[in-house]
Parts: sequence; structure tokens; C-alpha cells
Amino acid sequence: MIRQPSRHCTVELQALPARIGDVRRIVTAQLRHWHLDALTDPTALGVTELLANVHRHARPSKQCTVELCVLLDQLTVSVHDLDPRLPQLRTAGSWETSGRGLALIAALSESWGARPHAPGKVVWFTLPALTLAPAETRTPHGHRDAAPQAEAGTGPRARSARVG
Repeated sequence: MIRQPSRHCTVELQALPARIGDVRRIVTAQLRHWHLDALTDPTALGVTELLANVHRHARPSKQCTVELCVLLDQLTVSVHDLDPRLPQLRTAGSWETSGRGLALIAALSESWGARPHAPGKVVWFTLPALTLAPAETRTPHGHRDAAPQAEAGTGPRARSARVG
């Protein structure tokens, strides 16, 4: 039985520092519209890291597409760019100030990966999208209750397609 239909949103942009904040606000607003408020912080952080990687590394263009897709109880966030080179997961030394983006994505997500996607690539991550139906999220006074939190440390955390 399908509890919720799929939900989809895309944003096309140049991955420039001035645009990243705008995309974070768009992503946050979209997740709130879908009643996925609990996912706004990890999603915004993940999108920021992926867009920063596009800005730093993608050639020949910084043009990219951010895609959010909720299907059943999973949010998939992906960033498509025109650079065919797949990212490398690095272990940054304690004194390094960069190179931790994919490690951060791996830590905050349920699963993540990268794959060729002509003419470039797509880098993605997933988060569990456990929500209540809109009618169940309202108290008698019209305020939304906090989304249920999963217990820390329960269940395996899948890691897929570690690149590098």
C-alpha cells in the first residue's frame, strides 16, 4: 500500500556562492510545504556541500540541477552537473580545511553515491522521510506537532556506491 504519492522538485542554477543561499531557502521552503520540516537542516547542509563541490570542481560549466524527490518514505536529493569526472571520497587530515564534503554527506545520509549521467554526472544522497498525514500534524489549536524522531543508533545505515 502506498501511503503518499511521489513528490518532485527541481531547481536549475549556476553553482555560484551567491546562489547557494537562495537554493537553501528554496529547498527549505519546499520541504516545509511537504511537511518534512525535520529534514530541512540535513538537506540544506547536504545541498550546500554538493553545490560547493560543483562550484570548486565542475568543468566546463557551473550549470547544475538540484532535484528533490520523495517516494514512499525516502527523500532523495541529487545534484546533476556537466562534469563527467566522478568525485573522490577523501579522508581529510585534522589540519585540512577542505575536502570533507563527501564525508559529511556520508555521515548525515542514509545512503549516497555518484554515477555517470550524460553529459556529466549525478551525486545523490537519501534521508528517511517519515511524516504524518497533514491532518495528523495539527493540534486542536492549529499548531503543528514536531515530527517523530527515530531513535539514535537503531537500524543499519546503508552506504552505497562509495566512490574513490
